[in-house]
Amino acid sequence: MGWSCVVARAVAIFLMLSRASALTSDIFAAGKSDKEILDNLLKNSRYDKRLLPPVDGVLTVNVSVLLLSLASPDESSLKYEVEFLLQQQWYDPRLRYSNQSHYDFLNAIHHHEDIWLPDTYFIMHGDFKDPIIPMHFALRIYRNGTINYLMRRHLILSCQGRLNIFPFDDPLCSFALESISYEQSAITYVWKNDEDTLRKSPSLTTLNAYLIQNQTIPCPIKASWRGNYSCLKVDLIFTRDRAFYFTTVFIPGIILVTSSFITFWLEWNAVPARSMIGVTTMLNFFTTSNGFRSTLPVVSNLTAMNVWDGVCMCFIYASLLEFVCVNYVGRKRPLHNVVYRPGENPVTQEAMAFLNWGKSEIPQAECSSAGDKKRESTGAAELVSCTACTGPGACTHTANNGGVAEPCFVQVRKKEPPHPIRVAKTIDVIARITFPTAYAVFLIFFFIHYKAFS
Repeated sequence: MGWSCVVARAVAIFLMLSRASALTSDIFAAGKSDKEILDNLLKNSRYDKRLLPPVDGVLTVNVSVLLLSLASPDESSLKYEVEFLLQQQWYDPRLRYSNQSHYDFLNAIHHHEDIWLPDTYFIMHGDFKDPIIPMHFALRIYRNGTINYLMRRHLILSCQGRLNIFPFDDPLCSFALESISYEQSAITYVWKNDEDTLRKSPSLTTLNAYLIQNQTIPCPIKASWRGNYSCLKVDLIFTRDRAFYFTTVFIPGIILVTSSFITFWLEWNAVPARSMIGVTTMLNFFTTSNGFRSTLPVVSNLTAMNVWDGVCMCFIYASLLEFVCVNYVGRKRPLHNVVYRPGENPVTQEAMAFLNWGKSEIPQAECSSAGDKKRESTGAAELVSCTACTGPGACTHTANNGGVAEPCFVQVRKKEPPHPIRVAKTIDVIARITFPTAYAVFLIFFFIHYKAFS
């Protein structure tokens, strides 16, 4: 009686196991759909999505990023929009299925709420762009239990740039991802295939976003949000469209400043032409700079754009002041009735006058002997002009005037003051050289200092 009960129970267990095996084989049969297979794999009796996949040691999540689009809504801003696909891959032995199925992988995108997923969280970035909820693109379960999860994200990155050299800076935009719930002892993130750069989609689109370099690295300890959680970091280095700034700001500014120098080649008394050029260039520069300055980032420190606007405005204003000074000097009344000779070069005249300055004050004296004296009556006094001896100094001998010894006087002519028109033209000629030279030096220093062509 006892043995018969034991045998009956053993037979029942055997039949139960055989029935379960047959049922399992029936589940993974070739005719079953992936939904039917997933429904059985994800039964509450055998799978709990709240539990971490049972693996030996630490669960490794392989991560890769595929860039889809880059955009900068405002060229002068420090915000860049990045759209990418985030791929995560890990191993869950509870989701292995039999080779009897003809599916190489199971499409579990509609079961993503029933499967354990890494709670990946984005840190050190700007904002999420609507929709905040990620778009699930793919969730595949392979025969050996490997899970490949692909989702689409859209971030607005807050970047770091050197605004003191704007617009010649290269903004650095970063974002990082880590697990929000599991520490590094439970989950570790690694870049798939040890990639050190991001992959770019063949259909990558950009809008005012010029990516020059990118890298994928583990988060430095000092930059990590929480040191005991696994973290991966993405660095994107952008550059600004310098051709845009050259064609919009710098080249028009150079044209306006050099146009204000045209007044130096006009006649000093061409008041309507010179005043119109000076005022027009100043107003045009104000209009151009104010219209563009409204789009610049508001910062408290001095930027390259501020230096450019200030120096260019100083040159335009200085050329206008030069015209006022020349017009004022040219209209002054000449002293001692000096006659202006228009055919003479004022710069050459001034240079020759400076070289001969020492000789013009004391002309050579010519002295003669007592028999060759010439007397000139000047009313109350007489001047004796000597013609025999020469020399730069005064005569040292005396002349005999009726038995009275008299010294030999030398006539000294004073230098005539320059005519005001000659002074005005001299100022114009000097300005033709100094203003363009000084502006050329500024341009060279500006573009070299701010590394505009690096």
